[in-house]
Amino acid sequence: MGLSIGNLAIADDRQEMRDDVHYRARAFGPDARQLSFLVVNISPHGLMARCDTPFQTGDRLRLVLPVAGTVAAEVRWSLGGRLGCQFDRAIDLAAYYELIAQLLKSK
Repeated sequence: MGLSIGNLAIADDRQEMRDDVHYRARAFGPDARQLSFLVVNISPHGLMARCDTPFQTGDRLRLVLPVAGTVAAEVRWSLGGRLGCQFDRAIDLAAYYELIAQLLKSK
């Protein structure tokens, strides 16, 4: 018996709506060194970014974002200077909408 479409949507969190942004965030890698980090898209649960530093799945990062402050995230994938991260804790929606307004203003 195969998975239903509903189960697939739950199993694949990449189906979540993302907001396109172009924001240079302060970010720190597993070794606590500051990174050159460009957030390309974001959701309350994670983001995709461009970064020259190569990462492995499972690496831990800290990012400083407007409104949300410092957030901890885990690298879920990394390929060719791009990476996807999942936040340890989702950004609550009220703060997220304020965050998006700030990120789009700085575009």
